[in-house]
Amino acid sequence: MRAAPRRDRRSRGVTGTGADRSWVRRTDHLLRPDPDRVVARLFLPGQELASSGRSRAAAVLQRVRALDDAAVERELTELTGAFDDRHHDLEATWETHFAHVCHGSDAAGSMSAQHRRLVGAYFTAEYAVQSAALFNPSMVAHPDQSGLPAGTTRFVMTLRSTGEGHVSSMELRTGTIDVDDVVRFDPPPTRAVQPVVAVEQAQRSDARGYDITFPADSALNERVLMPQTPAERNGVEDVRMVRLEHADGATSYAGTYTAYDGQGISIQLLRTQDFVTMSSRPLSGPGARDKGLAIFPRQVGGRWCAMSRADRESNAVSTSQDLVHWDEPVVVQRPEQGWEAIQLGNCGSPVETERGWLVLTHGVGPMRTYSIGALLLDLDEPTRVVGRLTSPLLTAVGDERSGYVPNVVYSCGAMLHGRTLVLPYGTSDSATRVALVDVDPLLDALVGGR
Repeated sequence: MRAAPRRDRRSRGVTGTGADRSWVRRTDHLLRPDPDRVVARLFLPGQELASSGRSRAAAVLQRVRALDDAAVERELTELTGAFDDRHHDLEATWETHFAHVCHGSDAAGSMSAQHRRLVGAYFTAEYAVQSAALFNPSMVAHPDQSGLPAGTTRFVMTLRSTGEGHVSSMELRTGTIDVDDVVRFDPPPTRAVQPVVAVEQAQRSDARGYDITFPADSALNERVLMPQTPAERNGVEDVRMVRLEHADGATSYAGTYTAYDGQGISIQLLRTQDFVTMSSRPLSGPGARDKGLAIFPRQVGGRWCAMSRADRESNAVSTSQDLVHWDEPVVVQRPEQGWEAIQLGNCGSPVETERGWLVLTHGVGPMRTYSIGALLLDLDEPTRVVGRLTSPLLTAVGDERSGYVPNVVYSCGAMLHGRTLVLPYGTSDSATRVALVDVDPLLDALVGGR
């Protein structure tokens, strides 16, 4: 997918700031939720009715066992024709769901392989992971940069997808940015692939941390991380992915996200080297209160740093020795301007420039409008502010204002490409777009307080 700058769509923003600055270019990219993107997950008849308190699994199992071989073969043929191309190894999923339902049952040993698969199919349902929304992206350099023309960068984008029941998951997309700053997304995936969770962790009902592995033959942009533990049963929300540069020269990826259990929230840390094997662990400490922790890409003064919003309305900097426990945050920016008077927060991990740490921020103003701003912090002392924008960098315009939560622009992380900041952003908690920001005039505006 290729798109030119959206120069003709600078309709008035909701905060009354008028047209975009000349060095901000919105592209025509638009990622909308696709209801055909589905996963196959366990379905227990009766349990979808919260008031019943019981499952009808035993009765369903008995009915399927009573079917003769011809009927079983006929149903499996029809099911395979209708669903196989939508899923990764559907027969293996049916076998897994059969084993889950019939674990410890005498039925398991007496049934044919075809009967087992059909039983598994009856205890399987499709779930459209992005039937409601696809938004709040972050962008990092892909771990594989081989085979590209000079000046081109391959990227990985994380996205928050929301489906039935307002359950959020993490999805991935890939693409390139060339020497002329043209953004191209790879073709969208035709199927969604879930990871395998370590057996001992999957069996623990109290687990908050886990390790997962995606099938080796799955493409990166097919992979979906749905909630895995009780702490995140209602959502894996707003992953802020960053490429970390370690003191020994090694690199890895880390993504903080909000785990939502339907009542309360906590912050988890997702870590990976290759987006195949990942680990998730809970974060602790006063700096990890509330949501929106965003880790700096390298250590400063021998410690990891992160943007924190522990007081729920200000931007602060917290430090950590191990990326897990975060110390008491130091406030560096409080709401001052009208467009941020309700609260401030970050829009992803800081980006290192020669003039300071560039932090994209979000501000909430009147009529619950969300705007994207920017802050510049000292490279060696990130608790010292070098500059800040007094007016928004980006506000919702035109049809960006319409969606599940109106009048919102929001990002979970941008990527520097040469002297251009590639800024993917969610619009009104519904869809995803891309803007290109010239870094040099942005830095001048920050230092000049414009």
